[in-house]
Amino acid sequence: MGPMELRKSLFWDVDSATIDLDKNARYVIERVLDFGNDEEVRWMWNLYSQRQIREVLESSRVLHPQTRALWNELIPQ
Repeated sequence: MGPMELRKSLFWDVDSATIDLDKNARYVIERVLDFGNDEEVRWMWNLYSQRQIREVLESSRVLHPQTRALWNELIPQ
């Protein structure tokens, strides 16, 4: 999957044009897990490894509890 324009409403607190997808991977994953739509979730799934997403899921301090519970059911351990 190619580059995707990041939705400004998903990254409301920063200039989405300045986000480095590698350096800011944790931030991007957290936002997409919490607030992403279907297309953004598919894009994230193809951009980042399942292991990387799982690590963010397990260690994030900002994910909503309901988000964490949902993704813990959907992402294999």
